[in-house]
Amino acid sequence: MNKITKFVILDILRNKIVIAYTLLLAVLSWSVFSLEDNSIKGILTLLNLVLLYVPLVAIIFSTIYVYNSSEFIELLISQPIKRKKIWLSLFSGLQLSLIVAFLVGAGIPIMCFAPLKLGGMLLLVGCIISAVFVSIAFLGAICTRDKAKGIGIAILLWLYFALLFDGLVLFLVFQFADYPIEHAMMVLTGFSPIDLARILILLQMDVSAMMGYTGAVFKEFFGTDTGFVITILVLCLWIAIPFMLSLRKFNRKDL
Repeated sequence: MNKITKFVILDILRNKIVIAYTLLLAVLSWSVFSLEDNSIKGILTLLNLVLLYVPLVAIIFSTIYVYNSSEFIELLISQPIKRKKIWLSLFSGLQLSLIVAFLVGAGIPIMCFAPLKLGGMLLLVGCIISAVFVSIAFLGAICTRDKAKGIGIAILLWLYFALLFDGLVLFLVFQFADYPIEHAMMVLTGFSPIDLARILILLQMDVSAMMGYTGAVFKEFFGTDTGFVITILVLCLWIAIPFMLSLRKFNRKDL
């Protein structure tokens, strides 16, 4: 298992797309902090970029990599290696590679310019979001043999979590504005890893007052140590559940 993971990591880190992704993150991060006199404003700008581009690269690159590795996977299956170890090794190698690329590209400027606690939280969020969308990509890729269809599913999932989910939430807020739906909103937020990550960072910056009464409710729950732990656990579930579903399907799939 360790040999397979090591092979995947070395293979991905040499990939031109991953190198370009790392350089792009570095250029964007240094540019944002260089243009902004206030590090807090720089964090806000970089947060939006991280929550938009990191999931996009993670889900599309992972989906394509799984499809391109189909012959390699078939070769491993023909060996006396359990399918669980093969799938877990591929997943570990992919997520670790993308996390390393994120930390190298964005980590250095963030730690140089941002406050330690806030910068560390942004790096943690970026790493978790990378792992979440790699897990979702594995589930989408194993559900269909058609590469074009699989990539289409990946793009649609990214559009849903990055753009459409917020629109649906705003629609519900306007429709039920006369009702006390703040606690329901907290539950609904758990269905979007990107929104959970955004809330964690915003509450660390103490700008929840800009969110009105709903922001106060979020601050009351997510701002506590218990709320923070629960939020991290929910994000971890976003990693574990799609991966376990993909593993179950991979174990039963006739390749």
